[in-house]
Amino acid sequence: MKSYKDLDIYNLSFEYAVEVHTMTLKLPKYELYEAGSQLRRSSKSIVNNIIEGYGRRKYKADFIKFLIYAQASLLESTSQLEMIKKIHNTEGIENIIENYKKLGTKIFSFINYVDNNWKT
Repeated sequence: MKSYKDLDIYNLSFEYAVEVHTMTLKLPKYELYEAGSQLRRSSKSIVNNIIEGYGRRKYKADFIKFLIYAQASLLESTSQLEMIKKIHNTEGIENIIENYKKLGTKIFSFINYVDNNWKT
């Protein structure tokens, strides 16, 4: 692995953050700066924590810590998506929620991999 861009969890989280960003811009104007803004920040936080963790990969505990932060941001994003789904029933949101659930499983598996196999 030469770069964080080689990580499946990075590539998926980046793709989903772009999708979320685009989706939130279609929300009603009053939501652009409330739920929309919060969701954009939390979805991008998943990506950024994976990158920052990778940057600290020499220190296994730091790497895991940032992967856990990414997992926590994913849970926050999922909660925001579920709220928007309930309030606005935005088209395609169910697919995004399912993708985030699958990504959460992948991040959890990667945390376990790093914990059990990572050599520093």
